[in-house]
Amino acid sequence: MRRIVWLALAAVLLVASCGSNSDASLPSGPDLLRKSADAMKAVKTVSFAIDTKDKPAVPIRHAEGSLTNAGDAKGKIQIDLMGLQELEFVVSGDTVHFKGPTGGFQTMTRQQLAAIYDPSAVLTGVPALLTEAAKDARAEAAEKVGDADAYRVGVKLPQQSLVKLVPGVQQGVDGTVWIDKATSRLVKIDLPLTGGSVLVTLDDYDAPVTITPPPAA
Repeated sequence: MRRIVWLALAAVLLVASCGSNSDASLPSGPDLLRKSADAMKAVKTVSFAIDTKDKPAVPIRHAEGSLTNAGDAKGKIQIDLMGLQELEFVVSGDTVHFKGPTGGFQTMTRQQLAAIYDPSAVLTGVPALLTEAAKDARAEAAEKVGDADAYRVGVKLPQQSLVKLVPGVQQGVDGTVWIDKATSRLVKIDLPLTGGSVLVTLDDYDAPVTITPPPAA
């Protein structure tokens, strides 16, 4: 009986040891976030998409486009403000050109756009979100995101910082980020919210992007 007990104990310790080694093989969560923040600061251009699942309490339903580290951007956005509205936008300098499904382009200032959605925050706000705001970062697994090898990191993100990335967010979240192993750049962010979730994906880093204002009407 004593021998059986010792064998059982040894088996338990072996399993625990294997699990510990597996976790220890991953980089630390805070280190991954710091490296990713540094990598994101060096990004010149990026393509992004923001999608919601179910009905989280944010006005954005979908956004996609390309942007530069100077803050210029182009793309499309669907906003649910007294009904679903789809807008095409071009941000060039301090001027925002936008149009609905019909009619030509109209203009507003970048400050006016920021009250609704500032796409440049995908780049400008991410480094601070990863290093200054994020808490309790923990590396959870190494897995594929599309064709990229990435680390999955669980992290607590406060509302004050998230709202710059996804306007209308009214809560902090226990979110998940995926960080590319080779480049340390962000490839995906998953934000569970009351009523649904928001998924941000980033791709085509430093690909050539030309953003020019549309011709005047």
